[in-house]
Amino acid sequence: MYVFDAPQQASLAVQGSEDRFPIRRIFCVGRNYEAHAREMGKDPTREAPFFFTKPADAAIDAPCTMPYPKLTEDLHHEIELVLAIGKGGDAIAEEDVMDHIWGAAVGLDMTRRDLQAEAKKMGRPWDWGKAFDNSAPIAAIRPIANVFSLEKGRIWLAVNGEMRQDADIEDLIWSVREHVSILSNAVTLQPGDLIMTGTPAGVASVVPGDLITGGVEGVGGLEVTIGPRA
Repeated sequence: MYVFDAPQQASLAVQGSEDRFPIRRIFCVGRNYEAHAREMGKDPTREAPFFFTKPADAAIDAPCTMPYPKLTEDLHHEIELVLAIGKGGDAIAEEDVMDHIWGAAVGLDMTRRDLQAEAKKMGRPWDWGKAFDNSAPIAAIRPIANVFSLEKGRIWLAVNGEMRQDADIEDLIWSVREHVSILSNAVTLQPGDLIMTGTPAGVASVVPGDLITGGVEGVGGLEVTIGPRA
């Protein structure tokens, strides 16, 4: 018995099924492509992977219309490969990581860049820049048996047909196996956890009315329209 009705379980669509994937937590990997790290003013050769989080209900099914969020004048797109954990574990060895991945998807780590920049400047957490409502549009999850590869494949994003991000997931500084293993040494991964694996170079702002399209080769595609201000 609860004092009020419990919130609905956050979940995402699954490709080829009426079933849905229940979301427990969303972990994000910061600056995991060398070119993106450099465009953000960092030296990727000196930094171990680090993580931040989004609330489970920040995830929304794509295709969708995402409302332009509050408090920002500089909303950025970040296309990412998303991993869906189906088997829990801690201190997972790199060679065992694939046994814990249920599926993969294409997602956006939408960022209120002006709020993030202010937080960095003042030495504060990134939550207001990253963990806001509707900040993780994610396409239907593809079961791992149907995923072409998690080691290589084109990752790209366009806005209104203009290419902005175009790379390959083999360019990850820390591979899927490496950073999932590292994360599992900090927290016990559980079924329902999502891991957003980082974005390549080319992040930039979007405005209401923009159409974002993108994809990861062998995983799927994504389409998000930026709606009016929330």
